[in-house]
Order: sequence, then structure tokens, then C-alpha cells
Amino acid sequence: MRRLQYLISSAALFVLPFVALAQTGIAKGANAGPLQDLMGNILTVVNTVVIPFIIGIGFLVFVWGMFKFFIVGGSNDEEKEKGKNLMIYATLGFVLIIVFWGIVNLLTASTGLEGGSVVTPTVKGIPSGTGSGS
Repeated sequence: MRRLQYLISSAALFVLPFVALAQTGIAKGANAGPLQDLMGNILTVVNTVVIPFIIGIGFLVFVWGMFKFFIVGGSNDEEKEKGKNLMIYATLGFVLIIVFWGIVNLLTASTGLEGGSVVTPTVKGIPSGTGSGS
């Protein structure tokens, strides 16, 4: 129990500065620094390389399943079943890939990284970190 308390208090002390920095905000259109660049690069690679590559692999698996079902499994019921299973798994893979792509794009839009800069909301009466209060 004592270890758990130490772990929670250490985690809280580690996260506290980030929470305090989050209160100041970043002016609209400002650059958040290397973290924003890193996240933008990761999201660009995921959206332009990783997801299309995985969709291509899924399409090939689906076509291979069709080949096994229709061509190879014409007279062999066992091969027909294997082909059917490949097509089912490829279809489920497509659905999961599209869901993953949607989640990545949702996170991109909600964090403001799709436009190349982080947009943070401001609260009236609380000055922003750049000194230009609103």
C-alpha cells in the first residue's frame, strides 16, 4: 500500500508542471515547439504512409482469400473454408483500419494539429502565456 502511495505521489509531482504550463496556453497561430513538430510529423506519416500501406495489405489478403475460395477451393471444401475465413478477416481488418484512421484524424482535429499550429481556447479574464490577454 505504501508503494502505491509513493507511485501516485511521484506521478502527481511529475505531471504537475505540465498541468501548470497548460494553464497559460499558447497564442492562436503560435508554434508550440518541437513537440508540435514531432506530433505533426507522426500524424503525417501515419495518414500518408502507414494507413494506406496497411489498407493495401488488407486488400491483398482479401484478394488471396477470394482466389482460395473461388479458384483453389472449387472442389476442395477445406480450401473453400480457408478462403472464406481470409475474406472475413480482411473485411474485419478494413473496418478496424478505418476506425483507427478516424481516431487519428479525430485526435488531429481536436488537438489543432491539422493546420500546422496548435489552437488553444482562451478564457475571458485569464491572460494567456504570451502576455496578450483577451
